[in-house]
Amino acid sequence: MNIIVEIVLQFGMLSLVAFGGAGAVLPELHRLAVVTHHWMSDATFAHLVAISQATPGPNAIIVTLIGWHVAGLAGALAATIAMCGPSSLLIYVLMRFWEKIHGTRWQLVIQAGIAPLAIGLVLASGCIITRGADTSRGAYALTAATVLVVLNTRRNPLWLIGAGALLGLAGAV
Repeated sequence: MNIIVEIVLQFGMLSLVAFGGAGAVLPELHRLAVVTHHWMSDATFAHLVAISQATPGPNAIIVTLIGWHVAGLAGALAATIAMCGPSSLLIYVLMRFWEKIHGTRWQLVIQAGIAPLAIGLVLASGCIITRGADTSRGAYALTAATVLVVLNTRRNPLWLIGAGALLGLAGAV
């Protein structure tokens, strides 16, 4: 199958379950790009995720970067349109239904189920990225320290990025 068609089919279907955005489907993106199609290594996937997170704008940039890595500009465009198009149309249609059930028990039940689902998907994404990016004990320690600092302090993440860069320059990770 043509690589562009493959990207459109895979990412288009994935966009329909991307509750919480592209970050919530990172485990599946990883499975597709690294495990199933061997489009890239674990480390490359982790680097692309890091670049997408450092880039201002929507987190769907990760699919653009994957598409670019796999098939250049055509792949980037195909991946971006495939990831954004179907989910945008689905939300447009569902919002009409959502407004009709506003305030009903069904709406509350659906909301109660989707929020934990989205959180679980994002946590799974973090675990997969950690496995791909952390290749040493120092890197695992830095990841654990970052989680602890973020959860227990109000430090600006820029301090953590700076500390990580310095530790990388020193060869500690």
